[in-house]
Amino acid sequence: MKGTFKGASLGMILGLLLALSPLALAEELAPINVNTADAELLAELPGIGPTRAEAIIAERDANGGFESADDLIRVSGIGSATVDGLRDQVEF
Repeated sequence: MKGTFKGASLGMILGLLLALSPLALAEELAPINVNTADAELLAELPGIGPTRAEAIIAERDANGGFESADDLIRVSGIGSATVDGLRDQVEF
């Protein structure tokens, strides 16, 4: 009986740690620098994807870097809702 309880307890603890691990990883991710990131990294941002990532790079190449999240509105296909969702995930 003791072995069963011990195994079940260990399983519950391991399950809890695995369930919480995505939260820990999300907190450890550093913001992405929009002025230096490549398209692959930019595409990882929520609401961006490959097409908008390329548009971000084209905009910064054509008109200079971005100074704030609000500057991302310059990019075709990026609106204020997307910018609001990115504020804590990007840096300049």
